[in-house]
Amino acid sequence: MAPVFALLIILCQGIPPTYDDVRSFERRLTQHSLTTPSSTVDKNHHIHHPRYLRFPGHLWGHGLNNVLQEALLMSYLAYVSNVSFVFEDYTWSHTPLPWTIHGFALRPAPGGPMPHGSQASLSVSADFYEKTCGGPEAKPYVLSSTFAPNDEDGNTIIEWWTQQLASVQERCIEIDSTPRDPFDRFLFGEPRILSLWESLVSSPILSEFAWSPIVQSAVARNFALLQPGTVKDIYATSSPLEGLVAVHLRRGDYKRHCPNLAKWGARYMGFNQHPSLLDRFDPSPYEGDSVLKEEYYLAHCLPTTEQIVSVLRTIRREYNIQGIGTLKRVYMLSNERAWALRDLKSALEDDRWEDVVSTVDLRLDAEQYHLSMAVDMAIAERAEVFVGNGFSSLSSNVVLLRMAKGMDVRSNRFL
Repeated sequence: MAPVFALLIILCQGIPPTYDDVRSFERRLTQHSLTTPSSTVDKNHHIHHPRYLRFPGHLWGHGLNNVLQEALLMSYLAYVSNVSFVFEDYTWSHTPLPWTIHGFALRPAPGGPMPHGSQASLSVSADFYEKTCGGPEAKPYVLSSTFAPNDEDGNTIIEWWTQQLASVQERCIEIDSTPRDPFDRFLFGEPRILSLWESLVSSPILSEFAWSPIVQSAVARNFALLQPGTVKDIYATSSPLEGLVAVHLRRGDYKRHCPNLAKWGARYMGFNQHPSLLDRFDPSPYEGDSVLKEEYYLAHCLPTTEQIVSVLRTIRREYNIQGIGTLKRVYMLSNERAWALRDLKSALEDDRWEDVVSTVDLRLDAEQYHLSMAVDMAIAERAEVFVGNGFSSLSSNVVLLRMAKGMDVRSNRFL
């Protein structure tokens, strides 16, 4: 069965590109030079060797944004601990075939130049780490997660790990996550992660985050679809795409997942519960009626065409009344089938939206295609208004990136 399964994947998606040229570029980064001195000397003439932090038990085989949100906190921990974060490829599967999609979204900002005056250590690749720390004389120092305070708020968890790392002077450090994940799904799904909001958003991990040039080239290639004010605007990644509202419509597995969220009594992702955000999710009035409760969940998690049209109409009216801007166009980032999106496109055009396009309209080459989710996110990050799915890690990550770039908090909404 395994060979048949592998063949079906290849037939449906094609074999991912190797991105060998990009890997060669990464190997030439300054921090990956084995001959360039990387030690520093402080004012007391003490020599400090770089330290590397790796998480061998990091997530793989999960959705890109589940992996990304974990990688962001791992790299943030390395940043505040003044150690070099070891970044990994985004691996979808190890068997029956190694199935790696080059994780451009997982290359945090410290992989490149840091802001002037920053003392943060530059991130390094897993390949470099293995060359540096793989010999018999460089046995990694292992920190266990056994006693990590996983039930506490985000700040407490980060501070605990920072204290553990401060006591380690060895060059190569690894986190043993066998007992428990350092940052588990419960942390990301609960408001206790909000204690990290201010420090994380203002850190270079997010404020200096940049999508791969391949992702940015895909956005630029579709400039006619996105209709920037001028052609130059498509390259100004810090400028919003005026008049555009990007709406995240998760389908596929959500047709099963959303009813389960109602049964579990789930709330929005932790970061999506920030008090500065305009939209709230409160199912408490429906706790006594399972039918009404599920309807409430589905309206926010798996809305119908009519509900989507209504939500976007309301947001457009409120946005225009506030005098912030004028919303005219819609970009739908979605894993929905093309025929279903065509029906929604027609309904939105009937509701006087000037132009409606979606993920399926993008023109992408082979390398860009396998990063299409990141392309969607890059567009959503730059839209004048983003309307997310509050239960989605993708929407949560987009909101974080928009806030880190200084976007108006009122421009982040939920279905």
